[in-house]
Amino acid sequence: MLNDVTFGQYYPTKSFVHNMDPRAKIVFVIAYIVAIFLADNFYGLAAVTVFLLLVVFLSRVPFGRVLRSVKMILFLIIFTAILNLFFYSGESAYDPLVKWGIIKITQESVVNMIFLSFRLFLLVMGTAVLTLTTTPVALTDGIESLLTPLKWIRFPVHELALIMSIALRFIPTLMDETNRIIAAQKARGANFESGGLIKRAKAVVPILIPLLVSAFRRAEDLGDAMDARCYSGAKGRTKYKKLTFTWRDLLGLIFIAGLITGIVFLNLNFGGKFAILALING
Repeated sequence: MLNDVTFGQYYPTKSFVHNMDPRAKIVFVIAYIVAIFLADNFYGLAAVTVFLLLVVFLSRVPFGRVLRSVKMILFLIIFTAILNLFFYSGESAYDPLVKWGIIKITQESVVNMIFLSFRLFLLVMGTAVLTLTTTPVALTDGIESLLTPLKWIRFPVHELALIMSIALRFIPTLMDETNRIIAAQKARGANFESGGLIKRAKAVVPILIPLLVSAFRRAEDLGDAMDARCYSGAKGRTKYKKLTFTWRDLLGLIFIAGLITGIVFLNLNFGGKFAILALING
């Protein structure tokens, strides 16, 4: 059921992207997200798509593995698409495609649905590449290094980075635990695929309770292990590996800067997302 969830899982291999500094990759992902929301037309989204395909190629991660990360939020994408299709209230310059009571589907609502759904799709794919090419330890070091200025106001930067890393690391672990619980419940005759919404909601309870118990047990075991190793937070800690910027990070900076510049150029010269309707309708 949840075997295809790849978010939070590291794909071990040697590649251009894997060898980049984790701080640079975090900054590049933030810039990538900014580029997605800067894109105001389909030409901009096409540029983001080409950039994403290039990054996946350089990472040597199978494209299917990156694509499976979308399954985690597929329901959200579909739900967002339906809302934008039926309830987009923009002014339409063309006759409605479907009109039934208060429901009106126009060409603009269809374009808006496709545009926002594809934007969300690219957003998830790009962030999945970060977790697939960066170990949890490297992510922790990168986040801690980027948030170092907050230490001046006595903000617990190391502890926050550690919490985020542990939470990310436990996503695939909890998914595997959920699969085992579901298999055990099905062996006892539980049915999760038939009945109405209320019946299915009740069927989830036998999954949630043992899952929460297992999660708290793992958290307690992890806390005991950290205490046994005399973990005391950031105080007196040193780094085994020093993070350093390399030519790969500089090249990545040039690529992401070129992407944002190109999107701004496309926005200024090709109009908004509805400009495609003028081409379709002649």
